[in-house]
Amino acid sequence: MNPTQQQEAVALLRRLMDIDSTTYAEGAVGTYLADALRARNFAVELMPVPQPEGSSSTAERFNVYAAAQPGAPLVTFSTHMDTVPPWIASSEDEEFVYGRGACDAKGIIVAMILAAEQLRAKSLPVALLFVVGEERDSAGAKIANEQPRGSRFLINGEPTDNRLALASKGALRASVTATGKMAHSAYPELGESAIHKLVQALDAVLQVALPVSEDVGPSTLNIGLLEGGRAPNVIADEASAQVLVRLVGPSEQTRAELKAAAAPFAEVDFTLEIPFVRLKAMEGLPTMIAAFTTDVPALTNWGEPMLLGPGSIHVAHTTGERIRKQEMWDAVELYVQVAERLAASVPGEQTVEQSDAGVAGPGPGA
Repeated sequence: MNPTQQQEAVALLRRLMDIDSTTYAEGAVGTYLADALRARNFAVELMPVPQPEGSSSTAERFNVYAAAQPGAPLVTFSTHMDTVPPWIASSEDEEFVYGRGACDAKGIIVAMILAAEQLRAKSLPVALLFVVGEERDSAGAKIANEQPRGSRFLINGEPTDNRLALASKGALRASVTATGKMAHSAYPELGESAIHKLVQALDAVLQVALPVSEDVGPSTLNIGLLEGGRAPNVIADEASAQVLVRLVGPSEQTRAELKAAAAPFAEVDFTLEIPFVRLKAMEGLPTMIAAFTTDVPALTNWGEPMLLGPGSIHVAHTTGERIRKQEMWDAVELYVQVAERLAASVPGEQTVEQSDAGVAGPGPGA
């Protein structure tokens, strides 16, 4: 990429970042992205995604699918448009772009668009799928999975430092709820504190020995939210906590042990599970294990998955989120290389550059 193309790419990234697209409010960034892709001669379709049940929001949200050529893509690049709160406006210096979504995952969106344009010029059948809701429940990916386009391979983008992920941990979300009886705090014997029960339940949960995978590492547990009580001088009649376990295998044993640990004090309800997955490798590329969860398990109808993207997960979801510009340019080249290697692995699939006759080979299923 020449300096002018790089400047234009950074400008596109910053425009995307300066649109607040916190989960459930992705409509504006989706509209901007769809228009930008049409201007780049992609055939764009929108996939409406409803707000979650019980939501008070009626804001429009949708996935954006963009095809580089007619027909089924051989490779689909996919990542998410939504970000975690709070929104942080973009800024940059010579080396980095800073702000919410820099690496998770709007920098990845830009790298994928640039790679898709290069692959289109080589007549490799390619498409883009940008979804909503990844940071909460993969709602956009689930909707997309009901509308597959015949893609043979899926390259999902998350911040992996441009290393190919060999596995991605799953997620098990649980609500731990304790109930009690209100009373005046001067007479605790007349009440029953739900908060005291919850504290005991969470202490027991933290003592559970979680599974460990030799090549992936341990399951981990985070108590992310605590709620409960009425006032400092009132014995609490209700209290709850939200717990997230990162899975390295099946969840059945972990579910049973968490329930048993909390049982004397509180109830445990499991509200979301995204399974642990192992992913496609490619010889010669640096690798890593993703300790985080992705949309990959929800996109099973979009081809054999790979997980790869620029940026560090260690700065995602932080006030210091950033992406190194050079890492974005490297990602463009890497995405092109991986897609071409995938095409070469499919009998009869050729790009213009690979074909002796200078004509693209037959597409998938030909």
